[in-house]
Amino acid sequence: MSDSLLNVHIQHTLQTVHGKMPMEITLSLPKGQILAITGPSGAGKTTLLRQIAGLLTPENGRIAFGSEVWFDSAEQKAISPQLRNVGFVFQDYALFPHLTVEENLFFGLKKGSDKSIVDALLRATDLSNLADRKPNQLSGGQQQRVALARALVRKPALMLLDEPFAALDYDMRYHLQDMLLKFHRQHQLTMIIVTHDIGEIFRLADQVAIIENGKIARQGTPAEVYAHEQSQTGDFVIFGEVLSCVSHADQLLVSALVENKVRQLTLPLDLAPEMIPGNTFTLRYPMDSARVMLIRH
Repeated sequence: MSDSLLNVHIQHTLQTVHGKMPMEITLSLPKGQILAITGPSGAGKTTLLRQIAGLLTPENGRIAFGSEVWFDSAEQKAISPQLRNVGFVFQDYALFPHLTVEENLFFGLKKGSDKSIVDALLRATDLSNLADRKPNQLSGGQQQRVALARALVRKPALMLLDEPFAALDYDMRYHLQDMLLKFHRQHQLTMIIVTHDIGEIFRLADQVAIIENGKIARQGTPAEVYAHEQSQTGDFVIFGEVLSCVSHADQLLVSALVENKVRQLTLPLDLAPEMIPGNTFTLRYPMDSARVMLIRH
């Protein structure tokens, strides 16, 4: 794509529980768009983010961001992570344990930047009253909010988010999704987010890519990808166990164990009889494309 900001074409070998698996990814992302990446565990989603950020070097290929070449195996070129204008929100938070919440944010601030953004992000993430605490004094959800705020404080050209809202309850997750969208609009951020939440994909993403066995199986708008998947290969299937379920704003907010992780799902009210805590379930998407689209604001 001629208007693409990020262009990736890499080959790598993934080490999985089943042995070695070849990974080959080609994708392009225009400036200002949000790409959601989803797919089964072990397919290469986190590996791809780490390669783009420069934290892991692909075996072969090329990664370019605008006019900058970040990685080129043919030229033996690999730009260090510090020189890539990337904000990364890790699954394990990666906070500095000896720094307070506020100090973690200031550490991420570029020299000469307006320091008022630190206070603004502390307020937006509901962390102002925790600013003097250190990470070991915070819950997992609180640490995840600090990690998100620290990544945003740099106003990076590219944001990479690895399941950033997985540990949060519905209200905080929805609030931070809303904050992320506002930040995205204000600063025209380009983002890639790994998520298993279909509602989150429809709410946040311009494009979605499903990675299976180290390759992109389908890519397009959320409506295109899931409509295509339904018509060609059957519905997208999620298996899980219900942990909790409440109704809120004409939707079901379901906490479920999916792929050995706790996921937060937003579902139609008419699924309530199946969403009893302790029950196992099978969900097929799109159950109703028009209805699913309503959760994107």
